[in-house]
Amino acid sequence: MNGREAGIAILRLPNGHDLELPSRGSALAAGVDLLAAVAADIVLRPGERAVVPTGIAIALEPGTEAQVRPRSGLAARHGVTVLNSPGTVDADYRGEIGVILINLGTEPFVVTRGMRIAQLVIAPVIAATWREVGALPDSRRGSGGFGSTGTEGERC
Repeated sequence: MNGREAGIAILRLPNGHDLELPSRGSALAAGVDLLAAVAADIVLRPGERAVVPTGIAIALEPGTEAQVRPRSGLAARHGVTVLNSPGTVDADYRGEIGVILINLGTEPFVVTRGMRIAQLVIAPVIAATWREVGALPDSRRGSGGFGSTGTEGERC
């Protein structure tokens, strides 16, 4: 199965003038890497968060969104992740993409210029229309909430 490609307009902002445009880490990667377009290092102490600029703005096609997702290496090695994961970039947003990073680790983490801080995945969006009903159809799960589909004999 071949993945689909979409041409997306991208604007390199002045604070990202010398940074590479987003690119995939491998041929079949789902997302592209977002880079930190910081003028000076940002130190995230444990528990701290910051909005990190990327130096780019994009124009998505209607019916799509861009999802800002964590990088697994930052999360596994340093406890640094995207706070509102996944962050959504709507198709009508034209401002700079910012990444809300939080340090959930135990040591300070330094964000430097050009560092790969997150990934961006383009995804289709279904525009829902609501149809109010008096009752919902039955399902096997029913109204079982958090942990209700765990493994047999195990509850979360």
